[in-house]
Amino acid sequence: MRARYRLVLGSALVPILVSAFLFAGQSPSTGSGIIKNKVIAHQLAVELGNAKAYPHQAHLSSGIMYAAGQATGVFDARAAQFKGAGPALGASTLNTQGCSLAVAKGGRQNVKVNQDCSFRRQAEEVVAVNPTNPKNIIVGQNDSRVGYNQCGFDWSFDGGKSWGDQIPPFHQVILPNGHVGDFCSDPTVGFDSSGNAYAAALELSIDGLASAIVVGKSNAPIGGAFYHSPDSSLGSLQTFYDTPMGVINAQYDPSGCTTNDKELMAVDSESGSSKNGNVYMTWTFFNGCTGEGVGFNSPIYFSQSTDGGLTWSGAIEISGANTTYCTAFSGETDPNACDQDQGSHPVVGPDGTLYVGFGNGNTPTLGINQHMAVTCPASADCSLAASWTAPVKIADDFGLQPLASTVTKSGCPIGRQCLPPNGYRMDDFVEGSMAVDNSGTLYFTWADGRNLGANCQGDYAAASSPCNNDVFFASSTNGGASWSAPTNVTPTSVDGDTAQWMPWSAVTPSGDDLFVAYYDRSFGNCESSGCNDITLATVADPTGAKAISYRRLTATSMPNLKLTNNPIQAGFLGDYMWVTTDSSGNPYIAWADTHGRGGTVEENIYFSK
Repeated sequence: MRARYRLVLGSALVPILVSAFLFAGQSPSTGSGIIKNKVIAHQLAVELGNAKAYPHQAHLSSGIMYAAGQATGVFDARAAQFKGAGPALGASTLNTQGCSLAVAKGGRQNVKVNQDCSFRRQAEEVVAVNPTNPKNIIVGQNDSRVGYNQCGFDWSFDGGKSWGDQIPPFHQVILPNGHVGDFCSDPTVGFDSSGNAYAAALELSIDGLASAIVVGKSNAPIGGAFYHSPDSSLGSLQTFYDTPMGVINAQYDPSGCTTNDKELMAVDSESGSSKNGNVYMTWTFFNGCTGEGVGFNSPIYFSQSTDGGLTWSGAIEISGANTTYCTAFSGETDPNACDQDQGSHPVVGPDGTLYVGFGNGNTPTLGINQHMAVTCPASADCSLAASWTAPVKIADDFGLQPLASTVTKSGCPIGRQCLPPNGYRMDDFVEGSMAVDNSGTLYFTWADGRNLGANCQGDYAAASSPCNNDVFFASSTNGGASWSAPTNVTPTSVDGDTAQWMPWSAVTPSGDDLFVAYYDRSFGNCESSGCNDITLATVADPTGAKAISYRRLTATSMPNLKLTNNPIQAGFLGDYMWVTTDSSGNPYIAWADTHGRGGTVEENIYFSK
């Protein structure tokens, strides 16, 4: 069986950069040794075709890799190769007097969230709703308006009809190397029960040796319109200060062995929780020089704040070990460590219990990975490693999608998996989402390739559609101790042999409905042409009858983004989209969409509810 490569770093950037270099017939410059972090340098070499991925390697996330590619000249090479790509724009499309945009058809309306007027990428989004005012919504995304890769935040006070946006005040944080960060990645947002908003992201130096996860606050009723210091001791002047920021796990590693990646935040806004107001962060910690087992790993780490995001507990590893399910590829002394991880997602239960789901690759069969969950009970101090349960397996993940060994004009990068004819990188590791209702019932949603035909496996260059990639969910009624068998949300009887991928989910507080949104190629000729839609599936009685209904959210199908129509952005739509609900159970969805200004094919964030 074909191996699925398992080193997971942020993804938004890598695919495109690699493609550009190989198309141009150039080898990547190291920028006179600019990239000194060994993990990042190896990932970039893999995606440029200059090194082989390890068979148990998780991939770094996109924001990190886009910045690395820019620093080493990948974008210049791509621009030279595809200089004339993309539609010509008339002067009327280039005005900068406000850049709102909506796409509407058939009663469906999609509102563009980011408001910058450039043709720069926005992708990989999160969304949160103010529990005290559901008309107040905040969104975060990777953002390139001032260069790859930065962070953007957006806000609405009218239920998503109109939006404002900004870039955060994170670059002034001094990293342990004595400098401010050069780029920003993986923004995450949340509200507490009082309506205070939080925004966080990963700041890194361009050489990859220094990083910090940083957190800002937006006191009620500012509602995310801007972020300031979490330091409440500043009194009435707090909102005028953007230092100090809350700082988590700042590090400087001159050896270049380690880096932080892919953080996500959860805020305890539960009225029945004794920990109401706590802020939690989980992330992936990559270590390329462990000296144990296979010599590297990427476990899930955790930290918490009990003072509104200003100070944080020491970072601890929470992905643990399991003698039954983690039996291969350990990078720790414990051979059963569940440490080949990526894509953690924390959620808070009604009593304050904290649940974290993540993707794991410590499996004996290459290509078959798994999703796992760990728990910190409401009565425990989650800053202590002993408070966390051992990881429990949720379900297998069949990572059988085609793997690129050479560059293709679709933009699928070497060492990544894509579904032809799309060039968008797949990553089941980071597409899993956790949800919990008011009874404490848990839900986990993901997509995989267990139902792919032989035509859509193996080498990407030889693979072809149709690609029957499907979306699944499992549930737990005993606090994550055990999980139900997977339910296929997108069976062939509903959408034929077509691809559905990159899902996210949320559940109503009552648990009556589970909402699952995903990219969908079942409309029109999208399975063969590569266009996409967003579908929202509603699973009624998700632990019982599981009656599923479907709603198309996109007003029109989004065009396929590829090297020939946008060589700068081709190959990536983000590592995830996002769904959340308000206290009444209404769903809110944000996604990366390729409907651009003036008829361009370029990525922006769109919203629907």
